[in-house]
Amino acid sequence: MRFDCTRETADGTEKWSGLIVNLTGYGSYYEMRIESRSGIMVIFGETRLGYFACIPDWNAGCHLAHPSDLFWNIEQLTRILGEVDGITVAYALKAIAPKLKFNKKKVRFY
Repeated sequence: MRFDCTRETADGTEKWSGLIVNLTGYGSYYEMRIESRSGIMVIFGETRLGYFACIPDWNAGCHLAHPSDLFWNIEQLTRILGEVDGITVAYALKAIAPKLKFNKKKVRFY
């Protein structure tokens, strides 16, 4: 799935594209491979407290708003990945947000 990214710079608007080359759902979380200016593997999902993203190759992770929320997710992701990669991941999440379904299972402890 292709998606487009933008950011405002001192020289105007910078644009680039990305490609989600793999998306695998595991019930309570997803794994996604993004190819853009760099290659990024993202594991993301939903917990009782909200959404999260982990980027194991970067030893990074953070809490997110809903995957379609660009403003909050860009703030969180650029803090851990840098500006271009954080924006790229946020736009990728927004692009696939309509297709996501999380399976929550309650576990009982006796």
